[in-house]
Amino acid sequence: MRQKLAITAGAGLLGAAAIAAVAQGLIDDATTPTADIAGLSILGEPVTPEMVERGDAVYAESCAACHGAQLEGQPDWRRRTEDGRMPAPPHDESGHTWHHADRDLFTITKHGLGAVVPGYESDMPAFAEVLSDADIKAVLAFIKSSWPERERAFQAEVSAGAAGKE
Repeated sequence: MRQKLAITAGAGLLGAAAIAAVAQGLIDDATTPTADIAGLSILGEPVTPEMVERGDAVYAESCAACHGAQLEGQPDWRRRTEDGRMPAPPHDESGHTWHHADRDLFTITKHGLGAVVPGYESDMPAFAEVLSDADIKAVLAFIKSSWPERERAFQAEVSAGAAGKE
């Protein structure tokens, strides 16, 4: 994984293996996958280490070209370009992805931004014909796994509130 994610104590076998590998100098701790996914879910489905790993690969192949290899988004992402479109936002904690419910993030990824904001034109393509639902969930799991606890907690509340309205 490209993200700088921390391994937490008590993270289970993945965490223990990663900690041992770091201690042996086999891998750099700056690129160690996070084991701190406890409590994370996507559309009610618990996030697993395998899901995050799959999401990392799918993100690198399908999303990083616009949203950045480190989830950093495009420069000046808050300002419209000359054609009136918005640059790709970051998906790390500096962006606004964590302000949105899982259902909206899933829908935007699958069907494009216009599916959530009718009439809004965006360079964000719909991935319905490119990625499976499982791949989309995995990408969202990967993105969410990079957020600090505060952003995770906020986004979980937003998702729970939105789920209650369905």
